[in-house]
Amino acid sequence: MDEKYMMNAKLFKALSDPNRLSILDMLSCGELCACKILEEFSITQPTLSHHMKILCDVGLVKSRREGKWTHYTLDTEQVKEFQEFFDHITTKKEDCLCNSKK
Repeated sequence: MDEKYMMNAKLFKALSDPNRLSILDMLSCGELCACKILEEFSITQPTLSHHMKILCDVGLVKSRREGKWTHYTLDTEQVKEFQEFFDHITTKKEDCLCNSKK
């Protein structure tokens, strides 16, 4: 299987949780401290950390430490690449996999 499909499958898996989708929506407005994200959910800090680790591991989110808090932002380049991949696999094209099997 092509590596681009394997990597993007991990992104889709990361996006399969409604909390993580909500977090990405929040981060679309800019950098947020974990404490601000946590205020919007009925989850514990360790659960938030779990969600953020998944989003960071697939490259959709970047983190930086400031004192005892972690601040998160979208990795706009990775998000753009994912959008382009999704557009590519959902658009009719000459180099479609179905054409390569003929």
